[in-house]
Amino acid sequence: MTHRTAETASARKKQALLAGLIDVRARILNAAASLPAKSRSQIFLGTWNVRDLLAHLIGWDHTNLEAADEALQGRLPGFHQHADRDWRSYNATLVVRHGDQNFRRLLASARRSHRALLERVRALSTEEMWKDRGIRFRGWTVTIGGLLDAERRDEEKHWQQIVKFARSLPR
Repeated sequence: MTHRTAETASARKKQALLAGLIDVRARILNAAASLPAKSRSQIFLGTWNVRDLLAHLIGWDHTNLEAADEALQGRLPGFHQHADRDWRSYNATLVVRHGDQNFRRLLASARRSHRALLERVRALSTEEMWKDRGIRFRGWTVTIGGLLDAERRDEEKHWQQIVKFARSLPR
């Protein structure tokens, strides 16, 4: 593969990741907004309702903004110090920190935090996205692109969970 071909493939990979992040967040916000108001406080995901789920997403947007800066400096992102089963304790902290009882404010905040993350990522070169800086966590190579792809996959699961919840509601 030539250098130019590799650059083009890397640029396509970055654009696909960004498009995936944008698409899944839009689907989540649309699905959450379409839930009946009385269902927004109903627990459907472990101990979470849809407000908690939105706070979780906002928290991870902020976390990944910080993580990108830490990775660019060659440091293991700080959130890794909170690793436990399914990031439960860290997620609980994020839900408390970013939660809000006002649903409209939560939706707006989820849009704002995601927009800030996307702006930061767009400013990165494709090389910076997947560069191996020697950062490892439990044997995994930590890259900015890898962190964001994990967020995209997590959000895909959450979208499916909201859709399943919505289908379970009485009509």
